[in-house]
Amino acid sequence: MAALAGVSAGTASKALNGTGQLRTETRDRVRRAAEQLGFTPDPVGRSLSSGRSYTVGLITTDSFGRFSIPIMLGAEDALGAGEMSVLLCDSRDDPLREQHYLRALQARRVDGIIVTGRRTDPRPPLAANVPVLYAFTPSQDPQDTSLVPDQATGAAEAVQHVLDLGRRRVAHVTGPGDHHAAQVRAQAAASTAGETFAGPVLHGDWTERWGRLAADLLLRRHPDLDAVTCGSDQIARGLCDGLRDAGRRVPQDVAVVGFDDWDVIALASRPPLTTVNLGLGALGRRAGELLLRAVGGDPSAGTTALPTRLVVRESTVPA
Repeated sequence: MAALAGVSAGTASKALNGTGQLRTETRDRVRRAAEQLGFTPDPVGRSLSSGRSYTVGLITTDSFGRFSIPIMLGAEDALGAGEMSVLLCDSRDDPLREQHYLRALQARRVDGIIVTGRRTDPRPPLAANVPVLYAFTPSQDPQDTSLVPDQATGAAEAVQHVLDLGRRRVAHVTGPGDHHAAQVRAQAAASTAGETFAGPVLHGDWTERWGRLAADLLLRRHPDLDAVTCGSDQIARGLCDGLRDAGRRVPQDVAVVGFDDWDVIALASRPPLTTVNLGLGALGRRAGELLLRAVGGDPSAGTTALPTRLVVRESTVPA
């Protein structure tokens, strides 16, 4: 291959591994020669020569994959540019299982670890001998690198959306009061609604059943209700069903906004839900980029909130 490209074996190795100070045309010539010959680098030899395994571990508590899969796919997009693979480990909220996976990943000499989960509550940091990045579920240590969605701004934009539509009696229904996500979203919603807020915030389960029950409670307390923002799409879908059962039209009588933009829920709702997209793919890509930098000796510290996006559908604006 080196002979075909007209370079030395050492130069060919540097071109394929992305190391050394080589001209772009030299790297391109070597890669074209490799493609022509069908050459595939030996991962074992590459690992031995570089001291790296070109693998990254992803440890999650999200057994259903609702949050971890989009994050993993985004991370793979970024890590793929560095020819790195991702090993997924589900700890199932079991600290002992998590420690087992941590030991196993370190025994495999992974270059770094991404930690994620299904909740946004800060978690204890991992004691690892490789760079660790926290995505969606932040670390309790402010010196660690954590990426989270900007839930507060997303919840505020949801309320502002219905206010801009002329709604003047806005309620908020969300999940358990001890969940960080429910707290942040509820506080932002109530603050943005101001005098239009039909309080108090209703806390319950992250389920459609709770949404249906909440619809009945809200209509009893606030017959003039004309908008509801919710802490999740499941709750919002159930709320739409409950409002319809009570004879209220969505969105003509009551506008409803969800949160998460979980397409299997949001698009199947009647009507399809206006909701807040968490931008999990972009969060995963940013996690992969920062982890690559950390592996390369350029770590960052602190928690960064990435933007969310309001997706407008028929539950607030009729088709």
